[in-house]
Amino acid sequence: MKILVPVKRVIDYNVKVRVKSDQSGVDLANVKMSMNPFDEIAVEEAVRLKEAGTAEEIVAVSIGPEKAQDQLRQALAMGADRAILIKTEETVEPLAVAKLLKKVVEEESPELVILGKQAIDDDSNQTGQMLAALLGWAQGTFASKVNLADGKIDVTREIDGGLQTVSLKLPAIVTTDLRLNEPRYASLPNIMKAKKKPLDVKEIGDYGVDVAPRLETLKVTEPPKREAGVKVESVAELVDKLKNEAGVL
Repeated sequence: MKILVPVKRVIDYNVKVRVKSDQSGVDLANVKMSMNPFDEIAVEEAVRLKEAGTAEEIVAVSIGPEKAQDQLRQALAMGADRAILIKTEETVEPLAVAKLLKKVVEEESPELVILGKQAIDDDSNQTGQMLAALLGWAQGTFASKVNLADGKIDVTREIDGGLQTVSLKLPAIVTTDLRLNEPRYASLPNIMKAKKKPLDVKEIGDYGVDVAPRLETLKVTEPPKREAGVKVESVAELVDKLKNEAGVL
């Protein structure tokens, strides 16, 4: 079985995000970039399925700038077999990403696509669902546990009311949640091996997909700074402030 794992290049989760002075977006100059943490979990899960003998090949794919090869090499070092970069310097919205991934799926014919439930930069949480709709495949979102056997996949989903387990026929789309696994660190030998694994670089034009943005960003601003707290002398004063100043009672 072949598994396709889309990964995204994002600002590292440890970095404090800065807004550009003209409020046109987020400042990416000299900022550490990493693989989206949810996608890292997806790569780990795919590698575990391969190690268990369930999968034979893992293909990582990314849509982004030339430097996104770094994140694909990380996926290769973790255990993916080969990678595809669809190169673009422009921001690509979730629907366009899903359309491009659909083309890749049609070329590669995987039985399973595993990707993060959302990217930590735009938090859209849309790509996996849109891809499933475009392909007409079953989907299991927010996966905290995956069991693959007998031509079907059981996905335990994290939902508002607790956990829900769905059984999907392959081919299928699975989006990963935080508690699915703990991604491994790539060892130095595997990092060196990853440099020799195949990585194909393609252009958006190769797929004939319209990726023109449908949304316009008017302004990006930082959240307001938190005001300093105040001390109260009694419970009665606290209740009074909550009622008359904060308006929460």
